[in-house]
Amino acid sequence: MVLELRDVSVAYDGVPAVQGVDLTLDDGQVLAVLGPSGCGKSTLLRAVAGLEPASGAIAWDGRDLAGVPTHRRGFALMFQDGQLFGHLTVAGNVGYALRLRRRPRAEVRARVAELLELTGLSGYADRLPGTLSGGERQRVALARSLAVEPRLLLLDEPLSALDVGLRERLATDLRAILRAAGTTALWVTHDHEEAFVVADRLAVMRAGRVLQSGAIDEVWRAPVDADTALLLGYARTLDGAAAAMIGGAAGIEPGPEGLALRRSALRLDDDGPLTGVLESFRPTPDQVRLRVRLDGPDVGGSAPLYDAVAPLDRPLVVGERVRVVVDPTRVAPLGSRSLRGSL
Repeated sequence: MVLELRDVSVAYDGVPAVQGVDLTLDDGQVLAVLGPSGCGKSTLLRAVAGLEPASGAIAWDGRDLAGVPTHRRGFALMFQDGQLFGHLTVAGNVGYALRLRRRPRAEVRARVAELLELTGLSGYADRLPGTLSGGERQRVALARSLAVEPRLLLLDEPLSALDVGLRERLATDLRAILRAAGTTALWVTHDHEEAFVVADRLAVMRAGRVLQSGAIDEVWRAPVDADTALLLGYARTLDGAAAAMIGGAAGIEPGPEGLALRRSALRLDDDGPLTGVLESFRPTPDQVRLRVRLDGPDVGGSAPLYDAVAPLDRPLVVGERVRVVVDPTRVAPLGSRSLRGSL
């Protein structure tokens, strides 16, 4: 491991913002800290950077960083707005930190050219930030952050200001860039899809605490509780008899807190083990989304409605009896793990 956090806490005027965080990060990996706004994830990142006083221990390669100022930690920060210098060209922005370190001009030019190629910005050297798109500006900001080969790159919601389509495309590109550069990174986000794309490992944070951490697939397969499952992108959670019914159809034992379901976990199938009544349907470009009232345990005095899907060529009539199967890859037990995983 290169980065280790042990019982890290941050408080403002006695009010805790981050509480007892334990995390580690290995060389070359990307760790995403996922959580809702106000959960303390950006405060944690700032503590790692040395911008917030924290208790506990933050260590790099076994060396405690207590007392080491931000500019001597060898870390780089990238924020959601990129914070580019508007009066400098793309090349000027990317090479700025190198010039501050009085690197030879030839070395600066070569490093800038290398980074522009890496980030897909070859030919942009003489452009000003104001002439670039949002995605291009974030690529420049990333290139500038990588210029001095930081030991750790800290990214605070770097894509949150972009529209959804661009955010998805750029997340994939940034992941490839970080891997190509061999950069170790701590990425803070509230977007689970973004976290799944960019990260090797995931820490789920809520109310100042890390509730679950581990490899992406491990966290995804077994959310620690219902709130974590919803944050990870599951659409619904079940407990009691309803969880037992759906889990039985999927061949999955519910966890202590029940089951989590994706919207497409249930699918119409003439041989399916579950039966019910089709209440409504809506075609989409890829499939038909349904609402089905399943026969089985009542919730609030009536059989509950479930999301389901069907192929576009399936004839449908509201009120018809249907059969349903459950995709086990889109169902997860809840609470099967302790509140603290390990990284």
